[in-house]
Amino acid sequence: MAAKSVFYSGRVQGVGFRFAVKRIASGYDVCGWVKNLPDGRVELHAQASEADELDAFLTAILESDLRSHIREHDTSDVAMQKDLGGFFIRRDS
Repeated sequence: MAAKSVFYSGRVQGVGFRFAVKRIASGYDVCGWVKNLPDGRVELHAQASEADELDAFLTAILESDLRSHIREHDTSDVAMQKDLGGFFIRRDS
């Protein structure tokens, strides 16, 4: 089991970033969430039973059309969140 948190900066709000990430997630065996932050960044939490699957998902984001909007991304290993099913867009900040 693996879990990662990623903070994306650049032009990542107001361009459909979260919806595109959710669409990409549907092609992988991952669960988690993505949300906008008040400072203009986007935060992603993703976890998978296989580290390779999680890494492939995160790579797919960077290789998608979203890459032109991402200036920086900061990835860290984090603790798994219990009772997390599916992948969704969080509306809280």
